[in-house]
Amino acid sequence: MEKASFPQYSMTMRGIVLITGMYTVAWGAFFKWFGVALTGWLAMSPGQDLGISTNFYGSLGLIVGTLIFLSGFYPINWKWLTVIGIVGKAIMAIWFAVTFIEVLGWNKRTGFHLFFNELLWLIPLTISFLKARKVEKYLNTKY
Repeated sequence: MEKASFPQYSMTMRGIVLITGMYTVAWGAFFKWFGVALTGWLAMSPGQDLGISTNFYGSLGLIVGTLIFLSGFYPINWKWLTVIGIVGKAIMAIWFAVTFIEVLGWNKRTGFHLFFNELLWLIPLTISFLKARKVEKYLNTKY
């Protein structure tokens, strides 16, 4: 296999961005429409009503996830949607850590949500953005 002499944005990377968007939309929908049940499950004492409003958090998740998903279609031209996705995921992680963990308590479920549903996805999104910038820079210098 020969290595390409120019930067390429692979289909695998595009697929990861699309999956990130779908995953974020799904969790946003869970928080928006099943917030009471979801926060009851995430709590240290499952089943209790904690009185946390998850509507805005879920709505933000739906918006951020949609923008990330759209950025996967034209990752070079719409790389700024990826940046909005990175910032949105960071805001959601901070919001969850500050607002929800204070009420829900720190446990395996809240830790899983914070690390695997919010923070972990920042890595492939950042790599995707950097690769898109590298490809765009190459295209601008060659053409």
